[in-house]
Amino acid sequence: MKLLKNHWKKIIVGVIALFVLIQLAGGIFFYDLAIKRGPKEFLQNNADLDVADESMDLYLNGDWTSWVADQDFEQLTMTSRDGIELNGYFLPAAKPSGKLVILTHGYLGNAKQMGLFGMFYYQELGYNLFMPDARGHGKSGGTYYGFGWPDRLDLIDWTDLLTGKLGQQTEVVYHGLSMGAATVLMASGEEELPKQVKAIVADSPYGSVYQLFAYQMNRMFHLPAFPLLDSTSLITKLRAGYFFREANSLEAVKHTDVPILYIHGDSDTFVPLKNALELYNSTSSSTELLVVEGANHGESYAKEPGLYREKVGQFLGNIVK
Repeated sequence: MKLLKNHWKKIIVGVIALFVLIQLAGGIFFYDLAIKRGPKEFLQNNADLDVADESMDLYLNGDWTSWVADQDFEQLTMTSRDGIELNGYFLPAAKPSGKLVILTHGYLGNAKQMGLFGMFYYQELGYNLFMPDARGHGKSGGTYYGFGWPDRLDLIDWTDLLTGKLGQQTEVVYHGLSMGAATVLMASGEEELPKQVKAIVADSPYGSVYQLFAYQMNRMFHLPAFPLLDSTSLITKLRAGYFFREANSLEAVKHTDVPILYIHGDSDTFVPLKNALELYNSTSSSTELLVVEGANHGESYAKEPGLYREKVGQFLGNIVK
C-alpha cells in the first residue's frame, strides 16, 4: 500500500511539474509573440484589422505624408525613469501659441504616423505639436511593448519636459490612437499628472491589457484566457515590469478630473465598441462620445474626417483657451 501511495504521489508531482512547464513555455511563447519588440507576422492578414481601400490610401498616401516630410521637426530625446532612451518630434506652432498637443501612436506604429492628426492640430487649431515614439517603437529604445502602462509615465515626463520648454502656462491636450489612447487614459488617473493637461482625446481605446488579450486569444487562437494569459502576464512582469491586469485604463479613468472625448468605430472588431462605452460610463470627469458608423479599428478619421475634426475642435474649443 505504501509503495502504491508513493507511486501516485510521483504521478501527481509529475503532472503538476508538466503543467507548470507547459504554462511557462506557453507564457514565453506568447510574450515573444506579442510583447517582445520585433515584427508581428501573426497580425498580417488579420480580418479584424481590415479597413476600406480608401482608408488605407489615406493612411499610406494622404496629403498629410507630404506635409510631415516638409516640416522641420526638432528631434527631442529623453531618458525614461528606468533608463530607456526615448525619442520624439517637436514642431512649434506657426504663430506663437500657448497650446500643445501630444499625439500618441498605436501598437507597432511610430511617432510620425500621427502626422495625420498633427496636420489638423497645426493648421486648423494652431497648436504646438509633439509626437513621441513609444518605448519599443520607432527610434526609441526598449526591448518590449508597454501597451500603455510604462508609457503613461513616459508621457507625463515628456509633458514636464515640454512645458519647461514652452512655459508653465502652456495648456496641453493628449490625443491617442489605440494603444496610444490607452496610454493617455492610463496617464489620466495618475496623481502626478501635470496640471497643464486640460483635455484628452482617446480614439479606439481598450479597457485593460488583460481584457484586450483575453478577447484576442479567444478570437485568434480559440483559447481561454486562464491560465495561459496569466502565465504570459507573469513572464511580462519579469521581463518588462508590468502585469496585464494592472495596465488598466478603466480603473484610471475612475480617478481622473480631465475631460475626455472618446471616439470609436461601431464596426471595430479588434477592440469592440463596448470598450469605449464602458470607459465612457466609468469616467469620473466630464465626457463626450463620438461613435462613427461603419468604422473599423482606428478608422474613424478616415471614414468621417469632417465630422471627426468638427467634434474634436468643438470639444477642445470649450476647454482650451
